[in-house]
Amino acid sequence: MSRTPSAQPSRAGTPLHFRDVVVDVMKSYKHETESEAHQIFRDSAGHKAKALLPQTVNPDEETVPGIQHPGSTGVIYCSDRAQANGFNYASSHEWSNLGQGAPEVGPIPGALDRPTSVEYPVDALEYAPTTGVKKLREAVADLYNTTYRQGKESQYTFENVCIVPGGRAGLSRVAAVIGDVYTSYQVPDYTAYDQMLSAFKRLVPVPTALDADKHYKLDIEQTKKDIRTQGLAVLLASNPRNPTGQIIKGQELSDLVALGRETSTTLILDEFYSWYIYHENEKDIGKSISSAEYVEDVNSDSVIIVDGLTKNWRLPGWRVCWVIGPRNLITALSQSGSFLDGGANHPLQLAAIPLLDPQHVQSEKIALQKHFKAKRDHVLKRLKALGFDLKVPPVTTFYVWMSLEHLPAPLNNGLTFFEELLKEKTIVIPGIFFDINPSHRRNLLSSPCNHFVRLSFGPPMEDLDRGLDAIARVLRKAKKEGMRTFGHSYKKSIESAANLDSHV
Repeated sequence: MSRTPSAQPSRAGTPLHFRDVVVDVMKSYKHETESEAHQIFRDSAGHKAKALLPQTVNPDEETVPGIQHPGSTGVIYCSDRAQANGFNYASSHEWSNLGQGAPEVGPIPGALDRPTSVEYPVDALEYAPTTGVKKLREAVADLYNTTYRQGKESQYTFENVCIVPGGRAGLSRVAAVIGDVYTSYQVPDYTAYDQMLSAFKRLVPVPTALDADKHYKLDIEQTKKDIRTQGLAVLLASNPRNPTGQIIKGQELSDLVALGRETSTTLILDEFYSWYIYHENEKDIGKSISSAEYVEDVNSDSVIIVDGLTKNWRLPGWRVCWVIGPRNLITALSQSGSFLDGGANHPLQLAAIPLLDPQHVQSEKIALQKHFKAKRDHVLKRLKALGFDLKVPPVTTFYVWMSLEHLPAPLNNGLTFFEELLKEKTIVIPGIFFDINPSHRRNLLSSPCNHFVRLSFGPPMEDLDRGLDAIARVLRKAKKEGMRTFGHSYKKSIESAANLDSHV
């Protein structure tokens, strides 16, 4: 039996607590089949539960024999659901997209002018090499050497860098050259790893659940034991971590890199948020992190770094990223790129070269860290006023991993909370998308991520406040009207919206 909120509306600025007050009674969902939000998710192509037999494909989509729908990542699914509720890019200013996995791209205080035009020679109309333009590869290597490897004998060169058309492309190229091995990953982590591990069957996925009580830290000693007893050959992780906003740094990061060296394990580290570090000490502002700092020999240490312009430079639309690793890996990535993606945009690779100048980078880091820390602090303050006392607040990235466990059912599960916010023109990402679960066999309500949503403070401040106001409205409605109006009447498509509106 779940407890439901008081009928008394809260005063402005008063936390909306739900404990110890009862107005009406409803059962908590015990299985996803009882939840309308979960059934909409399961009915979406590629998301049906899998058992021993292959997934049953929606007959309306089974147009080509032998084709299996891969399912969508969290951001794509949530964008599709938002469109079913009337979202479109013409009216996007009416919505708050707290689900976006990208930072604001416009001017921010202290940052240099945003690039608005690109000049390039006629030669750039040709394909670029699948490893990327040599001058850009040199610029990436020089930046990492300057930032993380000063005084070290082993230095990166252009031969240690492969330019790729986006982070997913980089991960896909790496996955395509990995043999039949056990691959360790953590829960929660970046949503696209689920599809990556599903699509590349030679990577046999081995999960590790991270504990909120330990701030979602990877236990290095346990990982060593797992490598020894389970035969793990590859370890995949985001660092800084998406969605929890935590980080492996300093001695822990050094130990992780050493673990790969000592156990002949390959580390694939997704470092896209390496600038988003919220230092408490003023003198540290402008410092970033990378495993590159702890690599001993750039051509023998099996550390693969994936990063790019998307997050740190706030240029997601350019799709210019890179993979850094041993020289023989880059040769393999060039070959996998020739059949996977064909290479990154040639003109934009040339335009990216001056953006990697170390002085340019340092001024951008300082501006970014100050601006996004202010946004983080603002969001956390407002969430606390609404009764969300975060056990593990973010220290990196631009995400808040927000627990809903204190809310009454059904608002305490991420998919229902997400659907209710769509009614308020606000998008968040349900936590289940960060439960990397390639087999899709779990009852979603049993997921360790079920009671979470990810909020992004990537958008501009006015968008953040619009979304936080929407969350406040949902909570006030729950307090005033009870829970009977929640958990149902969700629009399945734009076409069904008029019919459903007449019943709400």
